[in-house]
This record gives sequence, C-alpha cells and structure tokens, in this order.
Amino acid sequence: MVVTGTRHVALLVETSNAYARGLLVGVKKYVEEHPHWSIYLAEHSRHETDFSWLEGWQGDGVLARIENEETARFIRRLGLPTVDLSAARLVPELPGVETDDGTIARWAVGHFAERGLRHFAFCGDERFAWSVKRGEWFAGHVRQRGATPHEFRMKPSSMRAADRELLAAWLTGLPKPVGVLACYDIAGQEVLEACKIAGLTVPDSVAVIGVDNDELIGNLTTPPLSSIEPNTTATGYLAAHLLDLMLQGHTLEPGLRLIEPVRVVARQSSDILAVDDPLVSEALRFIRVRSDQNLAVTAVLRHVGLSRRALDLRFVATLGRSVHSEIIRVRIAHVAELLSSTDWTMQQIAERLNFSHSEYMSVVFKKHTGMSPGHYRRTVKGAVARQAFWER
Repeated sequence: MVVTGTRHVALLVETSNAYARGLLVGVKKYVEEHPHWSIYLAEHSRHETDFSWLEGWQGDGVLARIENEETARFIRRLGLPTVDLSAARLVPELPGVETDDGTIARWAVGHFAERGLRHFAFCGDERFAWSVKRGEWFAGHVRQRGATPHEFRMKPSSMRAADRELLAAWLTGLPKPVGVLACYDIAGQEVLEACKIAGLTVPDSVAVIGVDNDELIGNLTTPPLSSIEPNTTATGYLAAHLLDLMLQGHTLEPGLRLIEPVRVVARQSSDILAVDDPLVSEALRFIRVRSDQNLAVTAVLRHVGLSRRALDLRFVATLGRSVHSEIIRVRIAHVAELLSSTDWTMQQIAERLNFSHSEYMSVVFKKHTGMSPGHYRRTVKGAVARQAFWER
C-alpha cells in the first residue's frame, strides 16, 4: 500500500566510484531526516544509459548525474522535477549542485607550490565536462603564479595498457620536478603506473595528487596517492533538499550551487620538498619533523646557522612567507590532521602538540583557517548542520 504523501524519487547516480557513493550517503542522510521519500536506485557505472529499470515508474522527482546526451534526453522525456549533480550542464535549465572545481584546482597548485615545485601539469579525461573545467581552473591558477601549465587529456579509450605509453611519454617530456594534478583518483593511479613505465621517481621527479580521496585507490597505489577530498555528503544532501523544495511547489533558479572541498589528504605521492636553496630545504625539514613542538624561530636559526633576517629573506624568496609563518602553517596542518583522523578532545590535541592550552590553539586555528577546530572536524566528518550549506 502506498503511503499518502510519499515522494517517489529516482537516483540516476552511479554506484561504481567513491565520489558518487559519497553523494548517495548525503542523500541517505537527508532521507533519514525526511522519511516521506521512497528511493529507486539501480547499480550501474558512470557511463550507464540503460534506464529500463524505470519502465512503468510513476515517480515524483529525480536526482541525476547528467553526464551524457542519452541521460539528458531521458530526463527531458520524464519531465519531472530534477536536480543535476554534474558540472556538464547538459540540461542547463535545471538547478544543480557540484563540487567547486576552482577551489580544488587552487588547493592542488598551492599544495605543490608549498613543497617548492615550480612546474605544474594536469592529467584530465576529455569525456567529462567537470574534468575539462577542472583543467581550465588549474591552468588559470598556474598562470597566476607566472608558470606555464601543461596538460594531458586521456581519450575515451584510455586506461588500456597501450595508452599508458602515451601518458609515460608525456610525463617524460615534462620539466622536472613537476606536480601533476590528476582529475580524479583513477587517473592518479594511471599517472603513477605510467611513471613506473617511464622510470620516473615519485615524488622526487613527479609529485602526484588526485581528487575524491578514494581510500581504496589511495592506499592501493605505490606509493600511496595524495588526494583532495570533496564534500560529497554535503553535495548529495543539498541536492536532496533542493529537490524536496521543488516537489513542494517551489520554483528554483537554474545554475550550479557549488560546494567547497573538505581537505587535502597528503600521502607519499606528493611528499616532496623541491627547494633549490639548501638552507631553506634544511630549515623546512627541521620544522616539519618538529610540528608537535612549540618550536621557536631561534631554534631554526641555530640549526641552519643564519640570522633571522637572512633566513627570512631566503624563505620569502623561495616560499613567499617567513620562517615564523611556516612554523605556524605546519603546526596548524598537524592540528587539522588530528582533528580529522582522531576523536581526541581539543585538550588532548593541544597537549599532544604542545600548545600552552586548548583555547589558544583554537584561536590560532580559526585565525588561519577561518573556522573553529570543532567546525572543521564536523565538516571533515560530513556532519555539518544543514544551515551552513544553505547560507553559502
């Protein structure tokens, strides 16, 4: 028996990759809070266009990743309220929710630059509009730094064994050392495997970072793949909320609502300090291995044997920031790591990292990240209150 007021919603979202599964988690959270939804979902891949499982379906609305013309035609044929979860915008009159590719690209370039890299490249997949846009954003941020962006676009037939030779040849021809942003983690895996074929060392010659933070892929590769983690839970949740508004009769403006990514998850594939100045490189190593200490600038000066003015000048010339700023940045990154990977209290984290007290740690963290430690932890763990997203 159909319950009066039940909303019948189809999810045309693939189940084959970490990003899409994260979207489904967000939808699930919304449904848990709004149990009047009845969900229709079939297991399928990113390129699936067989929607025969919906034949005879009398539905109310759709959440869809509209990544190809076949899906776009099917959505138009249904004529139901729909929220798009793709950046391709093949049905531009629909409201949509997507990850902010501009921020992803900016974070990737910043991640490489912080490690002293001055050459940047992007490995994209021409099948996907979001990959093309991600590459455009990446090139723009690289040019802002006065550098020349390089790009390789995998073809529809890519990821076959023979195609790795083309990728290996491209990687070989890049100036070194180079930071490569792969459009998503599977492409990152391909870059790492191509590096093996080409005999290129990772991360010393080629540092690699992917997108999606697929834990399986990230830790299956050799070396483990760094990745940028999008806020897929928030994306799926917001999409479900927008669709619910449409089902209640609200008219929504078309266009994308962008959701910021969560964090950069640094693993071995980008663990490099490519700094030409040997004294700056030595100072950076000294700072990083002491990120759990209340390190004074004077200790760094004694270690490298330079005055503060001399070392600051070298730091600014190489990294664009002072020694003190680098100490704070590294310590804040360590705080963020413990917030995301443990359930320790603020006091426990403060004690572990030798802050004078947790209140001071919180003030410093908010000053440099724009959010409190508690807010950051909730964001990373996908439990941000709804209102935070509606107000963005």
